[in-house]
This record gives sequence, C-alpha cells and structure tokens, in this order.
Amino acid sequence: MDTGIIRATEDEALQFHASGRPGKLSIAPTKPLTTQRDLALAYSPGVAFPCLHIQRQPSTVFDYTSKGNFVAVISNGTAVLGLGDLGALAAKPVMEGKYALFKRFADIDSIDLEIDTRDVDEFVNCVRFLHPAFGGINLEDIKAPECFIIEERLRELLDIPVFHDDQHGTAIIAAAGLINALHLTGRELEQARMVVNGAGAASIACVELLKTMGLPPDHVVLCDTRGVIHRGRTDGMNQWKSAHAVETKARTLAEAIEGADVFFGLSAKGAVDRAMIRSMADKPVIFAMANPDPEITPEEVRAVRSDAIIATGRSDYPNQVNNVLGFPYIFRGALDVRASTINDTMKIAAAEALAELAREDVPDEVAAAYSGERLRYGPDYIIPAPFDPRLIWAVPSAVARAAMDSGVARKPILDMEAYKRSLRARLDPTAAGLELIFEQVRAQPKRVVFAEGEEEKTIRAALLFAESGYGTPVLVGREDRIKSTMAAMGLNSPGGLEIHNARLSQDNKRYTDLLYARQQRHGMLYRDCQRMVNQDRNVFAACMVACGDADAVVTGVTRNSFDALDEISRVIAVKPGDVLFGLTVLLARERTLGLIAKFCFLPFLRRFHTANGNFRSGDLVPPPT
Repeated sequence: MDTGIIRATEDEALQFHASGRPGKLSIAPTKPLTTQRDLALAYSPGVAFPCLHIQRQPSTVFDYTSKGNFVAVISNGTAVLGLGDLGALAAKPVMEGKYALFKRFADIDSIDLEIDTRDVDEFVNCVRFLHPAFGGINLEDIKAPECFIIEERLRELLDIPVFHDDQHGTAIIAAAGLINALHLTGRELEQARMVVNGAGAASIACVELLKTMGLPPDHVVLCDTRGVIHRGRTDGMNQWKSAHAVETKARTLAEAIEGADVFFGLSAKGAVDRAMIRSMADKPVIFAMANPDPEITPEEVRAVRSDAIIATGRSDYPNQVNNVLGFPYIFRGALDVRASTINDTMKIAAAEALAELAREDVPDEVAAAYSGERLRYGPDYIIPAPFDPRLIWAVPSAVARAAMDSGVARKPILDMEAYKRSLRARLDPTAAGLELIFEQVRAQPKRVVFAEGEEEKTIRAALLFAESGYGTPVLVGREDRIKSTMAAMGLNSPGGLEIHNARLSQDNKRYTDLLYARQQRHGMLYRDCQRMVNQDRNVFAACMVACGDADAVVTGVTRNSFDALDEISRVIAVKPGDVLFGLTVLLARERTLGLIAKFCFLPFLRRFHTANGNFRSGDLVPPPT
C-alpha cells in the first residue's frame, strides 16, 4: 500500500486550528430549546424531576443524562506525543484531537481536561472527585512510571472504565497485527521468540498483554537504553521493568535479537541496524513503531530481508499501528454494557476482532480512501485500515460480549445482532432508515441476477448480498473466469452462490423463444434472438426475470444505465399506462428526500406503441403531462 507521505507545514497546521471557531471542540444540545416550554423542561422547574429520580436510584443517571456516552480525555501534558513534557496547557490541542476521534469514529461525546500538576496524588484526587460526570476515563500523554501508578489507583477507586491509551491502545493494535503476522508465517504465539526495545508505558503494556494471550514469559526479552533487562541487573531498574527481567546471557540489543522471530520497537529512530535484522530467524516479524521515525525503515529491512513482515506507526507505510483502531471502539463497547472496567479479556477480544477483520474482504469505502487501491490480507495488510466502516460494529460488539462473559457488564446486551445493527446506524444515517427494508428482504429472500458476473465489483456485491441473508445471488459469466477472479481477490465462494454461463445454459431455448415472441414483429430473426441470449448478459439476465427464474436484475458496472436499460427493455416492457422512472433517495439524520425523474430513461426504451406509431430505439419519448 503506497498512500504517499502526508506532510503538514507549521503554517498549515496553525491555520487549520485557528480558522473559523478556534480549536476542534464544540458542544451542542441534544434537545430543542426554542420555546418557553422547552426551557421549563430542560432547566427549572422541570430539571428537578430527573435530579430527584437519580438521588433515589443512582443508576437512572444513565437514563436521564449523557453520562453513558461521555468520556473524559485527561492529561497533565508530561509526555505529549514525541515532544516530551510540554505542560498541561500545551497538551490541549492533542486532547481536543482525541475528542474529535472519539466522535468521528464511535459517536462518543467527550471533553478534554488538562490537569496542571505533576503530583500523582493531586492528579488522582482531581479525577476521583470529578468522575461522577463521566461514563469513562481516557488517560493520555502522561509519562512513565507515573502513568502506571495513576491508572492502577484510579482503576481501584472508580467504578467506570479507566484506560491509558498510550499503553493499552498500542498494545491492542500491535497484538492484532502480530496475530496475523504469525498466522502468515506459520507460527504459534506460544512458540515465538520476541525482543522488545524500549521499556516505557507502551512497551511494557505490549509485553503484558502478549503474555496474557499465551506468550511464555521466558520467550520475550525487554531492552532499554542500557541494554537487556535481565535478572540481577540493578541500574536503571524499577518494579515494572523488574517484573519482565529474564535469565539470559545477552546484554545488548544486538545479542538479544539474534535468532528472534519477532521484534517490537517502541524506542527511537535508528535503534536497529541492518545487521541486526539479518541475524533474525526466517520470516522475521518486525514492528518498528517509534514515531515519527521508526527504529529502522521498511526500505532498510527489505534491503536485507525480503521475507520479513513489517509494521510501523506511520501512515505512509503498510501496516500502520494506529491507536484510532482501538480506543473509540473499545470505549463504545464498554459504555454500551456499562462496564465497570476494561479488563484483559476485553482487550484480547478487541485484538482478535481486529485481526479477524483484516482477513476478510475489504469494502469499497476503504479502497476509495486509499486512492482506489484494493487492500488484501497478506504481508502488507495485517491490520485493518482506519476508515474501514466495519470497525464500528465488529470491535465494540466483541468488546461488549467479552465484558459480559467476564462479569464486568452491568447492562448485558440481549440481542447481539440487533446491537450490531444499532452500531451501524450510529455513523451511517441511512442504516436505521433502511433496516426495516433489510429485515423484510431477509424474511422473504429473493433470487437476484448480477448480469456482469465477471467484474470484481459485481462479485463483491453478490457475496455481500448472500452473506447478509437477502437471498440467492446469480452471477452471469464464465465460471472459470469468475472463480479465477475470486481467487485473485482472496475470496471463496459461499454456499448458495450460483454461476450461469449464458452460452452454455440449458434454458437458452426457452429464453430465445420468449425474446423471439416479443421481437419477431420488429424485424428480428430467431437466430438474432438466439445470438443475443447467448452473448448479451443483460438480455440473458432479463430473460431469467421474465421467465420467473429470478426476481430482479443488477447491472450497470461496465455500461451506462441507458445502454443497459435499452437491452433489458427488449425483454421486459413497461406495462401500458405505467411510467418508467428513476428514483434517487437522499437520507439524512432528520429527514428523507426523494428525487424522481419520470422521463430520464424513456428515450432509450425501444419501439413504444403510441397513437403516432412506433418509436425507434433512441427516439425521444416526451414525459407525461
């Protein structure tokens, strides 16, 4: 995947943040405030009633306030991005950006809080006393080791999810990528040998999560700027490093990495050289995640190891370890079941859901976001793309189920499929409006003919139609060509998918007789009709519908709608007195608008009988008055 390097100059970034209303944060009411009655309900005196209900039964706060969809993004600015200790005020643009990501990717409301203290007790107390307003706490850009202490103490004190994204977000996305990298290289996590360079918050979180997932403790070596963290070492140590010290003779990163299967880097640019990469085991897995510049670039790795699978933290290389794949959806699932915490079971569920999603066929929306490039599961695609629309339902549902299975959910979800549909509707305003139609189609499945069955887009649409339970898709085309295209796409044919070769179909005579009966009075010979049925897939598909072998036709990928309709209308005519029209439906969150063009296709209907005689193909038929 080559998305090109995206750069932002200082002037561009400053202008972006200063233009219009400064910053990236806005708060809008969810209830109308246009009349005196609205004010009386929203504030005094009406607001007293939910207050009294909450006092009597605290759990009703989720029913009467925004708490259940509200996350606080909290920092003291001691570790802002890769810039270091900038202080609380300078951290605000990053925290506002986090708010924007919560809203954009998971429809979660949030607010940023910059706490101006470096004292752990003061920080913890501040969050502790403010926490009743929020459904969850996202800690951000707090330096180690204070971040470990703060998170641990808040998790003990509070009954809502507390999540330090710099630790666990990185660990979850990296774990998802590692699951697939090991799958592609034929390894099991229990047998892999791993080296991690860097002993900060993210590194230690990665090691702890992978150990929980099954990585043997003695199979991972942790390194910092002073070398290998081994048993007996005393300099530069703390309780979090000591917990991962191992018995080893290796004392340097170069010695530790020799023969390793996996390398995780969360350290600094240039920490790894080509000689180290060359010394690793066959098919090495290399996650160089230092930002903005990795420990070693993919180009340098490829120069010495063409068999490597590589991930970085950058968007201009394949396999970006991007936290936006995690925290919005993890909080979405946790909030929706009112989880009291985010535990390891939920983190592992998120990682596994991400890994599984990367193995599935990638939708067109993702290809559009990457200049039309079609991503496929393999060495250069082991982590889903951030703009994959399936993330909103795949990850939260897995997290919510894990919360229920592990006993931390206080509001279990009874219908998981209905929950997934509601998640789709959060970001797609059309989803909720169309769901009733989808349910009706599922209740009465149809046979739909996809006329251009050899086209990649058509195949994807047909497979999605089948997977969604809408009915049986029928692809018109050459079976060997369709199957080879599917193989190149990395897809398998599910049960229920039919392939009909127009030239070889046993129904050709029946279809030819039908077409001839309709067209013989218009100068068409029987052999002409036979040729059209054999060679024109739109005609063949229309014959299937006309003969009752299918319920509908989908076409128009390779030909414009007018040409396709011209061919179909040879077989299926408009009933006398009826009008053919095109309908465009615009769905928004608050209203639906339908645009009807009553005559847009009529010029292309063949030989309509009118009082003035027969129109030829291409003659203009005026719209009805």
